[in-house]
Amino acid sequence: MSNSNSKKETLLISKDEAIQIIIGHWIQTLNIKVGWIHDFNKLVVKYVRLLFLFNSNSNVQLLICIVSFSYFIGHSSPVANIDYSTFDSSLLCSSTNTSVYVWRIESTSPITTFNGYQCAKFSPYYHLNHRRNVICFSSYENSICFWDIKDEKKFQTFSGHTMSVRCIEFSPFSGGRYLCSGSNDNTIRLWDIETSESLHVFKGHIDYVWCMDISPPRNDTENMIEEIGGNGYTICSGSHDKTIRIWDIEQGKQIVVLNGHTFSVNSVKYGSYALENMILSGSSDNSVRLWDIRDGQQVQRFNEHKHVVTAVEYAPFVTKNSSGNANVICSGSLDNTIRFWDIRSNKKELYMIERKREDYGIYCLKFAPLKKNGSCNEDCDFKLCYGTLSGQIYIWG
Repeated sequence: MSNSNSKKETLLISKDEAIQIIIGHWIQTLNIKVGWIHDFNKLVVKYVRLLFLFNSNSNVQLLICIVSFSYFIGHSSPVANIDYSTFDSSLLCSSTNTSVYVWRIESTSPITTFNGYQCAKFSPYYHLNHRRNVICFSSYENSICFWDIKDEKKFQTFSGHTMSVRCIEFSPFSGGRYLCSGSNDNTIRLWDIETSESLHVFKGHIDYVWCMDISPPRNDTENMIEEIGGNGYTICSGSHDKTIRIWDIEQGKQIVVLNGHTFSVNSVKYGSYALENMILSGSSDNSVRLWDIRDGQQVQRFNEHKHVVTAVEYAPFVTKNSSGNANVICSGSLDNTIRFWDIRSNKKELYMIERKREDYGIYCLKFAPLKKNGSCNEDCDFKLCYGTLSGQIYIWG
């Protein structure tokens, strides 16, 4: 590991370009009665770049996007993943060249760098239970380790995979106590961070595991939160073998295989609450797909991307339905676009962000709950952070 400050670079743009940046991505969400639409139309909206209108009973819910734009410099290789810590408002980004950068969100130069790691994420378990700012790394050396930023030392290591560990995910239940890892050895492992034990090894994929997600917290009383998530919690994984597999955490076995993608599955995500049985996926076959894990069937397919789909996410800042579920998804692709889709409107594309050609494509996405004005309370705005093939990181929202 090496600590260094990268040379600070200044982004020079014209006044007109600055205005265009400012009016492109700022987000405000509000509810207005239908009867107010006529009066609202009288407002000056020349600075509004896009409007989303959603019908919800007697209300029209309006999403206005103008632009708030941040730009981070450091990586020279594709940005593989992005994470955010509310502990100290830090942004973490790993690259395909094994470098990891950590930024304060108000700065454009990294405060710390690490080398030799493949995937990196902040540990919610050590934050919530021990008030420690800890980064979890996966590596090409087949292991997973935890690094305390304040103490500047590694203090915990998991070994068991026989090939490089490509992806890691923390449990959204039990305070992030459980860690899931996917590897080039074709397996997924579940770890208990508190005891450092390997709890399960999930076998079934016949090629590299590229991505994973863990099902969201359940709000029914039948699930005991201390029992590895309780009854009904699952892991989904996507692989170079073109399949998505669903695993039962409590029983430690495969329960569903989703077939349909014709190339590698690069990104998978669960919905929340009533959408917890819906899996979103993005693939090298250029498609985004929605699946129902209860019957293993494809529900929808989105085909507008012209190149590999690298990342998919449910959008938290758009209108939600009566069950509290986001109805809009977004996807990033090597075609240099991020596309927003309404899953209720028969695959309708709502909006597209098209990046400049020099970015060479979108490589990862992350919706981060950035704190307002450096506040230490829960007053946050969700922003879309994305990394490009050229190594740049942007914040949109």
